[in-house]
Amino acid sequence: MDTILISHGNGGRETQHLLQQIIFSKVPEQLKQTIGGIGINYPDDGAVINLKGDKLIITTDSYTVNPIFFPGGDIGILAISGTINDLIMMGASPIAMLDSIVVSEGFLISDLEKILESMLSILKKYNIPLIGGDFKVMPSDSMKGIVINTVGIGITENPIIDIVMPEDKIIVTGPIGTHGAVIAAMQYGIQTSLKSDVKPLIPLLRIFNKYKDKIHAARDPTRGGLASTLNEWAQLAKKMIIIEESKVPILQEVKSITEITGLDPFVLANEGTAVLSVSPDIEKDIIKDLESLNFQPSTIGYVTEPKDWENKGIVITKTTIGGVKILEMPTGDIVPRIC
Repeated sequence: MDTILISHGNGGRETQHLLQQIIFSKVPEQLKQTIGGIGINYPDDGAVINLKGDKLIITTDSYTVNPIFFPGGDIGILAISGTINDLIMMGASPIAMLDSIVVSEGFLISDLEKILESMLSILKKYNIPLIGGDFKVMPSDSMKGIVINTVGIGITENPIIDIVMPEDKIIVTGPIGTHGAVIAAMQYGIQTSLKSDVKPLIPLLRIFNKYKDKIHAARDPTRGGLASTLNEWAQLAKKMIIIEESKVPILQEVKSITEITGLDPFVLANEGTAVLSVSPDIEKDIIKDLESLNFQPSTIGYVTEPKDWENKGIVITKTTIGGVKILEMPTGDIVPRIC
């Protein structure tokens, strides 16, 4: 294709192909990783830079959502929480953040103030310094609304690098698809009492620090949802992941919205739910610990070594009616401007 499509930003197959074509394939191997660390040579939520003793985790993301104010949050809460969560999912304690905000000419100052207060409220709550930033205004005929870019800096002794292992248990920390369903409802004009699940997942650091090497992968499944995360894990490790549809928690309100819109909750974004791949010997303990931290965890499947090369890197779903199907990487337009 000659032009960028909305589907190129959905976090699914088109995104993978575009990044591989115009970035990953053109960056020399020696520039893909930090000295002794990990960069874009291994796609994850952030990069690892080795320091003496500790490891520095750096992540960056850009946020654009329609509408900018939604039930349960706004683009400010979304931006700060999302970047904090990218650090958390790599086992890092957030130590600083930077932001860059671009608004269109005519944007309401009162709305900007609300968004900034949302951002600062999260940073204050968790005592994370905002150490720098930038602000730009674009002409109204070239941009509408607001885009926020953030850079998160964290530190850890034991970074979580997403490498799932055979016999691992796949655990979600709560219901899936909630944020995506809320944004979809707003865009489609559907009345709902549902609120976004957007929030920082900082309590998970207690889990990660306790079990360390027993947690082999962790991700907050945002764009592309659970389907995208599981497919990335299976492809990276060349393993097969099998999940049971009946064990995946989905709120009834989310089911209602997806039934009306025809969307699949497995590909909808989550902003306050994590998915973990853990050693089977800690499954029960980690479920109890998650419950004690007010999560609603559920074991939804496991990782296995495929019996033949054709099944390497795929995700299988056992359906509620007893059948099986491949859970594919998301493709096409899902919900535009979702996070």
